[in-house]
Amino acid sequence: MLTNELANNDLSSVMVAEQKVLGTIIVNQNNIERIEDFLRAEHFSIELHQEIYRTFLKLIDTNIKVTPTTVKNLLENNFIFQEAGGQKYLTSLITLAFMVIDIYDYGRIVYDAAIKRQLITISQETIKNAGNASIIDDAKTQVETLESKIYSLTNEDFVKRSFTNLSQITSEVLKNIDQIVKNPGCVIGIPTGFIDLDSRLGGFRNSDLVILAGRPSMGKTAFALNLAINACSKAELTKTKQVVGFFSLEMSSVDLVARVIAMWGGVDSTRFIDGKLNEENYNKIRQTVAEVNELPLFIDDSPALTISAIRSRARKLKRQNNLSILFIDYLQLIKCTEKVDNRSLEVAEITRSLKALAKELNIPVIALSQLSRAVEQRVDKRPILSDLRESGSIEQDADIVMFIYREEYYLKAKEPQINTIEHKEWIEKLNKSHNVAEIIITKHRKGPTGNVKLYYDDKLSKFSNITFSTTCLK
Repeated sequence: MLTNELANNDLSSVMVAEQKVLGTIIVNQNNIERIEDFLRAEHFSIELHQEIYRTFLKLIDTNIKVTPTTVKNLLENNFIFQEAGGQKYLTSLITLAFMVIDIYDYGRIVYDAAIKRQLITISQETIKNAGNASIIDDAKTQVETLESKIYSLTNEDFVKRSFTNLSQITSEVLKNIDQIVKNPGCVIGIPTGFIDLDSRLGGFRNSDLVILAGRPSMGKTAFALNLAINACSKAELTKTKQVVGFFSLEMSSVDLVARVIAMWGGVDSTRFIDGKLNEENYNKIRQTVAEVNELPLFIDDSPALTISAIRSRARKLKRQNNLSILFIDYLQLIKCTEKVDNRSLEVAEITRSLKALAKELNIPVIALSQLSRAVEQRVDKRPILSDLRESGSIEQDADIVMFIYREEYYLKAKEPQINTIEHKEWIEKLNKSHNVAEIIITKHRKGPTGNVKLYYDDKLSKFSNITFSTTCLK
């Protein structure tokens, strides 16, 4: 329980709290262990206290005990220290220390006051920049900058993550194993909704960057939408509500939602274009819309977003709606915040930022990616890692790399002459590959790679388990 003095967060109480923190460390330097994870020198409100705290850290780093004498020796040439009274000021700090029960409480009031001062500074800078006609940043950029600064304040760890005892980590591992043993088929991460894929991946894990790549017309966006819908509609598998964010830098949100309605309701998406809907289909669509409206899926279809804008908006969605998983369609359309002449360096910066975002928000980030035309030059069109555009950085930063491949697409493009042996073989291959999509896992840091086959209904843009062609979405 904080004292009334600590609860009253005015300037004088903050000053006293700072003095008590410093005095308590002089009395026993081991007290610093209670606050050093979150309290830094710049959190103190006056320069003298900042200098004294830095001196403590210097002494401890060099294995010299913190005492009034060792502190005075390091600060004796410091004008601010001498102006405050030098040795007498240190003595006054020690006197205040005897009133302290727990240094953590006073460290917290110092920290909180520092955050409030930063908030005031950010507000003042924002007002100044917004009213300054000479600032070249447009309003959108200024808003993104403000959001980034606010997010940094609200999400600065009060107690920074430090070393964890092995026993604490193993207990978490055993907890996951027990969950799987007691519930065979249980998914630890966010479920993909596809049995064979979940058995290989264990679902999408927090802090992972997943790359889903393929050539045009392979169904990347459709598959990503299926994964997104499964994530936010399969809550019964994970017992928690999964909030999904979807950045669509290419397609409009209206087109995406039309696809979702088609998959969910089982209505041929071409009917959305030609309008040939009978009464039964129309009623089914209206019912589907009511069901889809309940899904915690958030779509942002802003074009040409920068990586900083994506980061800012994802942080906001995490803060306001507890974002669980993020999809980005697609990687090559993201722009760097700073102009970069070399495209490979630009992509490297983007993938590093996406991986950092996944770790920062502790969520899976699934980014779609294009493939180079090298695929088209080979007899076997199945993608490999080197087919990724600017593949070096993407392959390095990703935890999982998956390719989507449909042999049927390529077979249809090259029909041999009718009434030939080649045509007969072609028909056989076409029948085997009809409505079949392969998900090729070529990189998986936490588990096995390999191929997973799924059923793909191109009229509904819907993927299902290959063992049955019914919906995976409901």
